[in-house]
Amino acid sequence: MPEQTTHSEMTSPEITLACPTCKKTVVWNADFPFRPFCSDRCRLIDLGEWASENHRIAGDNLDINSEDELQR
Repeated sequence: MPEQTTHSEMTSPEITLACPTCKKTVVWNADFPFRPFCSDRCRLIDLGEWASENHRIAGDNLDINSEDELQR
């Protein structure tokens, strides 16, 4: 008779990553609801960094008052 495989044996390996704020190891599963952050505190710290413009996405600055922008 063939051996049966359980669900836990069929799952893929755990994905782990470092919290973007404190670098603590985070496992990508339901035990870490704030993933990729390790906690709500780290999530809020990161949000504050974006809100205060300490984090930015690279790109050209746009002048919203220029004539080219008004015609679009």
